[in-house]
Formats: sequence, structure tokens, C-alpha cells
Amino acid sequence: MPDGALRMDVYLPTLIVAGLLMWSLIRTVGRVLVVQARERSRREIAAYIAEGTMTPDQGERLMKAGGETNGWM
Repeated sequence: MPDGALRMDVYLPTLIVAGLLMWSLIRTVGRVLVVQARERSRREIAAYIAEGTMTPDQGERLMKAGGETNGWM
């Protein structure tokens, strides 16, 4: 076997670990984006309530309507 050639017993586990790390990174970034969007919406609803455009009851219904994401994220 020439120097620098990857052996299959090293290449395959490395490929699997790299894939798992990428999947974990993508999932974490996705969760961060979802949480940021949810928090931005909560702040906007609070601003509408503060300026009187929306009642607190309407704001509460809007916040409950979104619910939690229980899908793949």
C-alpha cells in the first residue's frame, strides 16, 4: 500500500464520525434559528400590546397558537 493512501478501516469510521458531527452541527444551528425567530415574534407581540394595537388576550392567543416545535428539531 503506498504512503498517503487511506486504509478502509480508518476511512469508514472517520467518514461516519464526520457525518455525525455535521448532522449535529446542522441540527444545532436549526434549533438556534427557530428559538431566535420565536423570541423575535414574542418581542413584536409585546410591542403591539404595549402600544395598544393588540389586547393582552389577543397576544396570549397568538403566543399559544405557535406552540412548541416537536418535529425533527
